[in-house]
Amino acid sequence: MFGRWARRPAGAANRQGSLPITGTMATHLGYVREQNEDVVAFELPPSSNGTGNELLALVADGMGGHAAGEVASRIAADTIFRCYHQRREASPRLLRACLEKANAAIWERARRDPACAGMGTTCTVLDIREGAAFLGHIGDSRAYLWRAGRLRQLSEDHSLVAELVRAGQLSGPQAAASPDRNVILRALGIEPRCQPTVWDEGLAICPGDVFVLCSDGLSDLVDDTAIAETVARLAPFEACEALIDQALAAGGSDNVSVGVFAIGVSGPSAPPTPTRPLPTPGAGS
Repeated sequence: MFGRWARRPAGAANRQGSLPITGTMATHLGYVREQNEDVVAFELPPSSNGTGNELLALVADGMGGHAAGEVASRIAADTIFRCYHQRREASPRLLRACLEKANAAIWERARRDPACAGMGTTCTVLDIREGAAFLGHIGDSRAYLWRAGRLRQLSEDHSLVAELVRAGQLSGPQAAASPDRNVILRALGIEPRCQPTVWDEGLAICPGDVFVLCSDGLSDLVDDTAIAETVARLAPFEACEALIDQALAAGGSDNVSVGVFAIGVSGPSAPPTPTRPLPTPGAGS
């Protein structure tokens, strides 16, 4: 899947030294939905030169109707960030533990609260440290990498049409037009146990890399070519705004959330306060 973008074992040293990371995230209600069930959150601790060189970022797209989807995505974000800081271990094991804990917290909340019955959320988590990127993912929110003029999707959609495409039963254009394109096969909180995809090895980061996280409110309406062109020419903050504007111009039929993070770019390109989830009552410990 990665070709020459080889992944490497967790903990391998960054031989190029510490690369700065700049970026931001944004979310918009869109023009159709009454609630924004997306949550974006990131943490980019500053280093001595004022620019972070480690990153934890996620996008979660809740489902369940009424306010339940928003509850699920906020529980996921809050639980993952709390779990991440409570445990210090290798990223693959840590990301899996965070996602499993979030799944349990959502499942328990839905079990105790009839108003939240059936809720769930997608979740895509990007963890960059020690010069390598790690991904934890469930659902159809996405992670992309733009490198050397080319955009690649790093995550694999856990959806019905994506499975049919991988099986050779649908083409890409057929999948995009399918009435079943939003049928999700995996998500946090819909079963007592979840099945996330977590990278066992990290992807070595390089100067000039740009990572993009998004909900399907972007990827359903803005194609990969437009995403690539936007992140190639704009700094992260401006790229986030531009991508959301493109999704809104295409109809804004869903909540739309985007995060853009550039590697090896010095200086701030985002507002000083990161987007973080508010604690959700009943999210668990």
